[in-house]
Amino acid sequence: MPKAVCLLSGGLDSATCLALARRDGFECYALSFDYGQRHQIELAAARRLADALGATAHRVAKIDLRVFGHSALTDDIAVPKGRDEHSMSEGIPITYVPARNTIFLSFALAWAEVLESSDIFIGVNALDYSGYPDCRPEFIEAFERMSNLATKTGVEGITRMKIHTPLISLSKAEIVRVGAEAGVPFGMTHSCYDPDAAGRPCGTCDSCLLRAKGFREAGIVDPTVSS
Repeated sequence: MPKAVCLLSGGLDSATCLALARRDGFECYALSFDYGQRHQIELAAARRLADALGATAHRVAKIDLRVFGHSALTDDIAVPKGRDEHSMSEGIPITYVPARNTIFLSFALAWAEVLESSDIFIGVNALDYSGYPDCRPEFIEAFERMSNLATKTGVEGITRMKIHTPLISLSKAEIVRVGAEAGVPFGMTHSCYDPDAAGRPCGTCDSCLLRAKGFREAGIVDPTVSS
């Protein structure tokens, strides 16, 4: 089985991405980040999902993006609530964490090089998403090109890095359907940007609304809401 590093936030998309990597015959090494996010409950979800979805190993890299702030996920800034789809698609929202996917993919690249792996999976999506610039296909293509220039294993011809984005052109409903087919335990996932002290989703942030839209359009009940 070829080895793959799979970025795992604990959310719906990253869990589905990990499940697809396993389905496609990869030995998966899950990588999560404690980056100072306010919704740290997602790390507990990531640990459960890594185990449930058969990751060979799961590591949590600790970095502190609060030193830069400027995001509602890492700073004392209100998370937007109750926005409609039109509002979500206008501009880059304050929940964008500066350079986050660039940083996360760089860590994944380092681990992949150590593992002599040529494959990284990331659950970015360019359709039903909140306008983040580091979720676009052109960003992924550019990072992949850089990866093959920046590593010892790449220069020596041991690896030829491929960034896999199996969800990038799917709607949220399609992601839910694919996740269901791949056996994702949806009840273990966490998507909310602003959960309460008990970890319950707020139901009104962009991430909660997009998730609800996906389950509704897929015709599947979200167990995190019904339980």
